[in-house]
Amino acid sequence: MNNRAAWFRIAYTAMAGIVILTGMLVSNAYHLQLLTFIGINTLLALGLNMLMGYAGQISLGHAAFYGIGAYTTAILTVHYSLSPWLALPAAILIAMAVACIVGVPTLKLSGYYLGMGTLGFGMIVHILFREWSSMTGGASGFIGIPPLELGPISFSSGRNYFYLVWALVLLSIIICQRIIDSRIGRGLRAIHDGEKAALAVGVNTSSLKLQVFVLSAALSALAGFLYAHLVYFISPGTFDFITSIRMVTMVVIGGMASIWGALLGASLLTLLPEWLHSFSEFEMVVYGLVLMTVMIFLPQGLTRGLMDLYERSKRKQT
Repeated sequence: MNNRAAWFRIAYTAMAGIVILTGMLVSNAYHLQLLTFIGINTLLALGLNMLMGYAGQISLGHAAFYGIGAYTTAILTVHYSLSPWLALPAAILIAMAVACIVGVPTLKLSGYYLGMGTLGFGMIVHILFREWSSMTGGASGFIGIPPLELGPISFSSGRNYFYLVWALVLLSIIICQRIIDSRIGRGLRAIHDGEKAALAVGVNTSSLKLQVFVLSAALSALAGFLYAHLVYFISPGTFDFITSIRMVTMVVIGGMASIWGALLGASLLTLLPEWLHSFSEFEMVVYGLVLMTVMIFLPQGLTRGLMDLYERSKRKQT
C-alpha cells in the first residue's frame, strides 16, 4: 500500500469516527439538523467540484438537478404512492438522463458561453417547477412528502437521518476519490489544464466531460432526494439561480479540485448565515465581507490556503 492510499484510509476512518461520535454526543435536534444540512450541501459541492474543479467546466444551473431529485421523489411518493426507496434510483436516473440530453450540446461550449448555457437550463427548470402546478404544487410548494423508513427504523428522528446522510457523504467521497485517482481523473485534469492539448494526446474530451457532468447531476439529485425527505416540503425558490451561485461559492471558497475542500466550503457556507444572525440587518454585508476576505487572502480556497500556511510555518521552524 503506498503512502497516499494509506493516508486516505486513515482520513476515511477518522471521518467515520468523527461522524459516529458527533451523532452520539449531539442531542440538540436543531444542531443535528444543521449538521445534516451540511452533509446535503457537501454532496452538492462535491458533485460540482468534480465538474468545475477537476474538469474545469463551469455550471451556473446545477440547482436544476438538485430540484429534479427533490421533485421526482415528491411526485412519485405523493401522487403515485411509490416507496421513497424506489423513488431514489428513479430520481437519480432521471437527473442523469436530463444531464445527458442537456450536456451533449451544452458541453460543446466553453467559458462564459458554457456558463450562460447552463444558466438558461437552470432557469427553464425553475420555471417548470413553478408553472406545472398540477404536478409540482406551483409557487405554493409541494407538501406531504413522507418521511423515510426502513423496516422498524424511522429516519424521521434527527440522529438516524444524520447518520444516513453522512454515510452517503462518506461513500460519495470515496467514489469520487477513486475516480480522481483513476485514468478518468487524469483525463479530467488534462482537460482542465488545456482541452486542446488533452485532445491532441488522445483524451476523449467530449466523453469525459459528459461523464463528469452526469456524475455531478447524480450527486445533486441524491442531495435533492435527501432534502425533500428531511423537510417534507419543497418549493421552487429552493432550486433557483441563487442556489446555483451558492453551490459555486462553496466550491470556490472550499478550494477547487479538492474533495475535502467541498466539505470545508459546504460547512462554512451552511454555518456562516447561522453565525451572522446576531448582526441583524447587516447580516448580508458581513457575509459578503467574510467571503471577500477569504478570496483576497486565500484565493485558492480554504483547503489550499491552510495547507500553504502550514507548509510556510513548517519551513520557518526548520
